[in-house]
Amino acid sequence: MIIKKQEDVTRAVLEEMHRTPDARTREILSALVSHLHAFIREVKLTEREFQEAIGALNAIGQNSTPSHNEAMLMAGALGVSNLICLLNNGLNGTRPTQANNLGPFYRAGAPHCENGASIVRSPTPGAALQFRGSVRDLEGRAIAGAEVDVWHSSPVGLYENQDATQAEMNLRGRFTTDAHGAFSFRSVKPAGYPVPTEGPTGALLRAQKRHNFRPAHLHFLIHKPGFKTIASQVYDAGDPHLETDSQFGVTRALIGDFQKSGEEYSLAFTFTLEPGESWLPRAPITEKVAA
Repeated sequence: MIIKKQEDVTRAVLEEMHRTPDARTREILSALVSHLHAFIREVKLTEREFQEAIGALNAIGQNSTPSHNEAMLMAGALGVSNLICLLNNGLNGTRPTQANNLGPFYRAGAPHCENGASIVRSPTPGAALQFRGSVRDLEGRAIAGAEVDVWHSSPVGLYENQDATQAEMNLRGRFTTDAHGAFSFRSVKPAGYPVPTEGPTGALLRAQKRHNFRPAHLHFLIHKPGFKTIASQVYDAGDPHLETDSQFGVTRALIGDFQKSGEEYSLAFTFTLEPGESWLPRAPITEKVAA
């Protein structure tokens, strides 16, 4: 199509969609173009702003490394990660769910551990934590043989991939639920932490005068054939940033009740899996920072 006026641009791009053989890809791209062009018209995007936007997109890639995923961080800061999660879980967004953002710090290949084992692999000062988990189906029946990946930050707010002083896979482990659907591990109580702000996500937070903190939490990825795989996070009810999570991840269903006894903590939590597709997501990172 020869373009005669600005409206023709959108029409021309959409008309080319017929060359896309996969119906779902065609649906997504058509909707993306329609909404993107409508957004540009609505805000009357200037040429200078367009150049700045392209620079921000480039910077997302430039700031991503094997140990840091800026795109995942930005998706969380815009609320996209949790929106997609809630739309696709809880019976398609109709009921509460224990599903939550995968987050930018999941690494595949954590060591398999026996139930009750410690995931502390190098000296990590902090209050001891005993976690007991249960995995159930929608009818409340135990799900045996589910694989559960666990990871969390240290008490100083750093994941092992960010911290060269921590051992490889420190505070990470993989467990299998027993005949009662249970799994357990020992660790240290994680702290809330600031997300990295050196890249475009930090620029976004500063432009909006938002803080960059996440409330303390534990991560889980639960996988069992016949059930929908879920990523989950369980949050500390006493964290001061619970209401203002910079990644918009906190839901009522994911606030945990950490119990303190002396200088130690315990936490019990039940996860519910829905029937559905069982698959493992691509890990956002593959390595830790060099020493």
